[in-house]
Amino acid sequence: MTPPPAIRAVVFDVGETLIDETRIWTQWAHRLGVTPLTMLGLVGACAATDQPVEAAFETIRPGFDVAAEEAAWAAEDPTGLRNTFDADDLYPDVRRALTALRELNLRLIVAGNQPREALAALRAMDLPVDEIRNSAELVYEKPAPEFFAAVADLAGFPARNIAYVGDRTDNDVLPAADAGMRPILIRRGPWGHLHALRPEAKRATIIDSLDELPAAIRGT
Repeated sequence: MTPPPAIRAVVFDVGETLIDETRIWTQWAHRLGVTPLTMLGLVGACAATDQPVEAAFETIRPGFDVAAEEAAWAAEDPTGLRNTFDADDLYPDVRRALTALRELNLRLIVAGNQPREALAALRAMDLPVDEIRNSAELVYEKPAPEFFAAVADLAGFPARNIAYVGDRTDNDVLPAADAGMRPILIRRGPWGHLHALRPEAKRATIIDSLDELPAAIRGT
């Protein structure tokens, strides 16, 4: 049997891969006047039924304009985190895993579907990675093939030598595999746990913590 290609670069999604979004959704719950359980439950329902998260807002407030509310929130609380994140929202295994992967001489990149302002937040964390980009800067959003082509260009290696780590089969596993990359599905957050049960998750290596990545990479 021909061994799989060696992995030279690892690319990471952001939400629920590196960032625990619990605080963000809790803040939205307070903003909308519902309990955190209600907000988190509706986000989980979106994950289970393949709806965009905007459907959670629509359920709470029909006709809700997310962009307008974000603008109003920013005007009221210009220095607060509001619905963004900072280093306190990193999962505890992130820095540890990135450091371990660094020791394997891998090129490390963060690239996910995030708004433009998320770049500054991520770069302020001083993560031990080579590149931090997002869909706003790359022009294309996952699952577009162009997004993964741009990621391969950033990595500087052929797709077969790149692992893409994310929490969703639709946005991460399937398009990464179709691009020729090695998909790794992390089973955390609502999408991660639900999507790990789907048949298409068999196309990925499934992990429960980023601490498992060095062994998963060496085993590929």
